[in-house]
Amino acid sequence: MDLGSTGTTQAYERLKELVESAADDVAKASGGNKAAGTRVRKVMQDVKEAAQTVRKAVLEVRSQTPT
Repeated sequence: MDLGSTGTTQAYERLKELVESAADDVAKASGGNKAAGTRVRKVMQDVKEAAQTVRKAVLEVRSQTPT
């Protein structure tokens, strides 16, 4: 998925990596592992920040594109 610029693509790839990195801990947290739940919450905060970065990058690309 090409979102129009290298910065946007890199930000999106970072977001995907963060989500994928949480998969094991999500499964463990679902099983009742409290430490895994803490790690999931931390990663989800990072996901939120990464998503905001992607959003800003997309808006920047959009504003630079002539209509």
